[in-house]
Amino acid sequence: MNQRGVFWIVAGKLLAFPFDETATGGVAKSGKTFNHKLLWEQVKPCNKPYNYYPRGRVEYAAKGKAVVYMNPHVEEKYIAEIKAAFGITTEPEIRYDHSRHYKCCLD
Repeated sequence: MNQRGVFWIVAGKLLAFPFDETATGGVAKSGKTFNHKLLWEQVKPCNKPYNYYPRGRVEYAAKGKAVVYMNPHVEEKYIAEIKAAFGITTEPEIRYDHSRHYKCCLD
């Protein structure tokens, strides 16, 4: 099942949050996925800010192809885990985002 959502790489582990339509917290303005900053405040796995760790997002293009937007510091070795966590069964398009939006402590 293809799911949108957000993720972080925290201490070498994937922390993935596939979006659930029944979610009431951490939801983006669109209402179709999570917002990193808002969700971090709810799950807060540590005392670091939401933008400290490398992070990314899974979306779907108009034709249903998975697109993974992520900080360039998310290593390729995590792609298989990301695919599994979000139910991606085909090769996703990977877009390394160098913008301020995905910056982390490693940038």
